[in-house]
Amino acid sequence: MDAPDSLDRADPLAAFRDRFDLPAGVIYLDGNSLGPLPKATRARLAEVIDRHWGRDLIASWTVNGWMDLPLRIGAKLGRLLGAEPDSMVAGDSTSVNLFQALAAALALRPDRRVILSETGNFPTDLYMAEGLAALLGRGHAFRQAPADAIEAALDETVAVLLLTHVNYRSGRMHDMARLTAAAHAAGAITVWDLSHSAGAVPVDLAGSAADFAVGCGYKFLNGGPGAPGYLYIAPRHQTAPLPLTGWIGHAEPFAFAPSYRPAEGIGRARVGTPPILGLAALEVGVDLALEADIRLVREKSVRMTELFLRLAATSLPGFGIATPRDPDARGSQVCLTHPDAAAIMRRLAARGIVGDFRPPDVLRFGITPLTLRYAELWQVIAALAEG
Repeated sequence: MDAPDSLDRADPLAAFRDRFDLPAGVIYLDGNSLGPLPKATRARLAEVIDRHWGRDLIASWTVNGWMDLPLRIGAKLGRLLGAEPDSMVAGDSTSVNLFQALAAALALRPDRRVILSETGNFPTDLYMAEGLAALLGRGHAFRQAPADAIEAALDETVAVLLLTHVNYRSGRMHDMARLTAAAHAAGAITVWDLSHSAGAVPVDLAGSAADFAVGCGYKFLNGGPGAPGYLYIAPRHQTAPLPLTGWIGHAEPFAFAPSYRPAEGIGRARVGTPPILGLAALEVGVDLALEADIRLVREKSVRMTELFLRLAATSLPGFGIATPRDPDARGSQVCLTHPDAAAIMRRLAARGIVGDFRPPDVLRFGITPLTLRYAELWQVIAALAEG
């Protein structure tokens, strides 16, 4: 096994660490919950606050391109996530975007009544699906199946397959192309949640023939707390009816017409007034993700997660491993299990090692290739071994 210092010296992404403002003495392994602060974000927000808002005031909607920001960032996210041109928009929350996507997907399959998801999917996804089914009042049912049984559960009753690409509790990553093909073969529409994928693992929405996708901007995209989410609608579905017809999605928002007329293409998916400060911060993170080259990010992530898993298997008796050993089935996180997981994570935090705990027994460690050093993995394992 190579020494940690030699691995860090050979790392082609090593210089990106200096692009982030990381506290001294902290090993940060929670970037899959909240990404660290890019140094450029301060200057970007200062520009928007002092010059755009402070000096140009309301003229900034045009002279500083505020109105175009959701589509501009959406286009950048599209390049990062393998989407077709003009198929992504940034803004609103993941929950709002998920509501939009699910409702549109169900409208495309009016003769079917089942939303299928994975057992243990992220709670927001489950709650939104349950709430939408109840709101529609048309007898829709929400069904869950274990990860290994999803394809078998796809039948003629399933309208929508709703999946998170990388499971938040285990780090297990689905084969998007295979499951999308299986859903289509069964006559279902797919909605993918990329919150734990974007910026960490390669995604090919167009190549996978995905129908809809959503995600947040505050995890591996480093857009800041509560950063806006994003919505992908495949071009073939962009005329599907959307339930939330906000003023900003109107064909002529500033005409203030008394009735709604949707904008062309992905623009109709916008709902509320763009959150300019949040979008400005998000753009910094997206630009960093594009600059880094997702292939290099993925290669480092695979090496780091494999190293962490090997060290855990040999040095941490009493700990279980919840994350798949197969790199093709693993996102950019490692999840260990232990009966005293909550207390262990508190002890790690007291030593400056920040991961997170998921009840009842999961210790979750996000692997953020742009900021994490190989040497830090050895330190984390040593701290876990010491108790």
